[in-house]
Amino acid sequence: MAKKKSITENDIISSYMDYVLEHNENPKSVYAFAKGNNFEESKFYDFFGSFEALEKHIFEAFFKNTLSVLDKSEDYKSFDARNKLLSFYFTFFENLTANRSYVIYSLHRYKNGLKGLTVLSELKKSFTSYIEDLDIETLDIKHEQIDKIQRRALQESAWLQLLLTMKFWMEDTSAAFEKTDIFIEKAVNTSFDVLSIAPLKSVLDFGKFIFKEKMNMN
Repeated sequence: MAKKKSITENDIISSYMDYVLEHNENPKSVYAFAKGNNFEESKFYDFFGSFEALEKHIFEAFFKNTLSVLDKSEDYKSFDARNKLLSFYFTFFENLTANRSYVIYSLHRYKNGLKGLTVLSELKKSFTSYIEDLDIETLDIKHEQIDKIQRRALQESAWLQLLLTMKFWMEDTSAAFEKTDIFIEKAVNTSFDVLSIAPLKSVLDFGKFIFKEKMNMN
């Protein structure tokens, strides 16, 4: 049988996901995988350097597909940071649910330790960049180093929250994963309530006022 002359990145991803779900294991080699799917081994390397790189890309693709859907929504563009993040979560987990069997296969053995999982490294880069672009308000300390620390802490806490939500979703047995939807809403809203700097600003402003008045009195 003649080899396929044209094969796309998505063709390789689909074939890989089908293989691991049908065999419950990774292909033995790129050569065997390419031969089994009737394309030249070199075509695989046009897109991916290894199966590990392919697996990382799959999770990043879930992220990119999510943003692609959101970018088409005029409502999303007008949302504040809180509602943008909620929309991201609901859409991202719709993508995961559509590919649940693969996600469970890929992550199940790591469900108690997702944080250090290298297969999610590309997803983490994209997600933390997304959090940065949301421009969530933090305290204006007017100190570059402290501001960097605040931003880094915000990104890491947001990433940890995403991992906790993924773990919850993996273990969720409710119909249509409705408990995950509730978890998402409560988690995101709670995190924004904790991050809310309005009360802190009021305290700081009041403190500045007292200090100024005291100085004037002296």
